[in-house]
Amino acid sequence: MRPGSPFPRRLALAVALVQTLFPLYWALVTSFRRGPQLFSTAPFARPDFGNYRQVLSDPSWWRDAANSLLSASAVGVIALLLALPAAYALGRMSFRGRGVILALLLGCSMLPQIAILSGLFTLISRLGLYNRLGSLIFADLFFALPFAIWLLAGFFRDLPRDLDEAAMLDGCGVLRRLTLIHMPLIWPGIVATGLLTFMNCWNEFLFALTFTLSDSARTLPVSIGLISAPSRFELPFGIIMSASLLATLPPIFLVLLFQHRIAAGLTAGAVK
Repeated sequence: MRPGSPFPRRLALAVALVQTLFPLYWALVTSFRRGPQLFSTAPFARPDFGNYRQVLSDPSWWRDAANSLLSASAVGVIALLLALPAAYALGRMSFRGRGVILALLLGCSMLPQIAILSGLFTLISRLGLYNRLGSLIFADLFFALPFAIWLLAGFFRDLPRDLDEAAMLDGCGVLRRLTLIHMPLIWPGIVATGLLTFMNCWNEFLFALTFTLSDSARTLPVSIGLISAPSRFELPFGIIMSASLLATLPPIFLVLLFQHRIAAGLTAGAVK
């Protein structure tokens, strides 16, 4: 093999693609199968959209999808509104303890959900939010807000300091510098942060399972986890796979819609 041959890189890329895409492909194949066909190991399946029709004809699936969309969107919007001024202060201003605060924010976002579950349950119950969609928004903000602040602070920190000096010479205050100068420059980072926050909340399961009890407040991940077979002799795997694939469509659509902004935001500051 010649030195510098692209074959090893192509082989590694092919292995990575197969490892990443094969579970999704097998979920797609399984979603087209019903009854005894679920036990087949054939790599292909004749398309049978019965599972999809059953899921889409269920009004509770649309209600749960609307709950997931509402809670994830609310968490994303609230987290960005609260994180932008905090991230601006941590990224652009110099004060004692800034590094400690950033480390604490990173540590909070890395905590396992189970570590604060009992405390959150007590707090949500006393606030009267239990079994309401507001409980999910309140709980998800405990992880979404530190993550958004920590991520946006890096985008603010990478902006040139000359911008602040020129703006102050023109008489711009802190609020005008944030809204008119810095936010347009880190717009790709804001989009990437908001989308990552949305997807984390869209896929959240533990809080949604713990803090909601009735069907009216149930979200899509919990609804998929509670799918049961329509009869004793039929397995629900095909229905579960079809519902799971349908649940991935909104995040995929958002990624395709904002893919250029996401790529620009995630690579911002990598090259000076």
